Amino acid sequence: MKAFACFGELLVRLTTTGVDPLYGLPQLVPFIGGAEANVAVGLQRLGHKAKMISVIPDNDLGLAAVQEVRKWGVDTSDVTTQPGRMGLYFLTTGAIHRPSDILYDRAGSAFATADFSKLDWPALLANASWLHVSGVTAALGQNCVDAALAGMKAAKALGVKVSFDCNYRPKLWEAWGGDAPTLIKQLMSHADLIFGGYRDIELVFKTKFDGEDGSMARNRAAADHAFATFPDLMRLISTRRTQVNVDHNRLAGLMFTRSESLETRTYDIAGIIDRIGGGDAFAAGVLHGILSGKTDQDALDLGIACGCLKHAIPGDFSLANATDLNAFLSDDGFDVKR
Repeated sequence: MKAFACFGELLVRLTTTGVDPLYGLPQLVPFIGGAEANVAVGLQRLGHKAKMISVIPDNDLGLAAVQEVRKWGVDTSDVTTQPGRMGLYFLTTGAIHRPSDILYDRAGSAFATADFSKLDWPALLANASWLHVSGVTAALGQNCVDAALAGMKAAKALGVKVSFDCNYRPKLWEAWGGDAPTLIKQLMSHADLIFGGYRDIELVFKTKFDGEDGSMARNRAAADHAFATFPDLMRLISTRRTQVNVDHNRLAGLMFTRSESLETRTYDIAGIIDRIGGGDAFAAGVLHGILSGKTDQDALDLGIACGCLKHAIPGDFSLANATDLNAFLSDDGFDVKR
């Protein structure tokens, strides 16, 4: 089995206890995460071989991060160390009509300042079937954009498929004045599969498409524009989230190919435990379906199952397995599994 390679930063997330605001100096609960690491762990839990390509600081926080990812079976042999600091982010958990808020503390991290020119991408991808990167990595600085582009170009030359999650994070882009539309568009141009919706396409093309917010018509128009621009693109995939309040969301999955428009049923998610990493869980579920040879509709259904289940799991990682996804989709009830 070839590995699914993920390139990105490992992070420590510090979450306020309960719903206390950060300025109240509450106790903080640590979790390890990062967009690409979340996908790697999610795929590993679903029975696939995943590996991380990253740089961590040579200190105890870096060690803790790599040990946590390795604990779930992800190959971390291509995670290297260098002097520096760990990337952090602080999550103030919202409640009812007060939204959650994230404070980033990632500037100057070992990953953000790494010399990626030393990466031997052909060697790193020699035994890989896919490479996954995200816009979160690109949002850290030009050197991270260049590294992601180098990896994607190397993957294409080797016949390795590329998935890209737009993951637009305006706070990170604004911190260094990066031209997000231009740079995200460059990354999109090398992807076989993009996780992103009509808002992402509108961002990079600086335009608006006809149709109501979230409608299939508007998403289809955006997808057609992307397919016409990016010849390698085969699938554009996203979620459609409706927020009743912070603790109660409704979620559906959308997939567009050059000839089809697919949609899942909409699931009601009330009493959310933790939605951070939900998009990465959705991505892992879809990729699990594709890697398993499922139809596009079945892969999309598996994605929304994984995304929904993540809302009931604390931390960044999706820990659902294939049995959990199948049980979710079968409406197997909520009795204790004995």
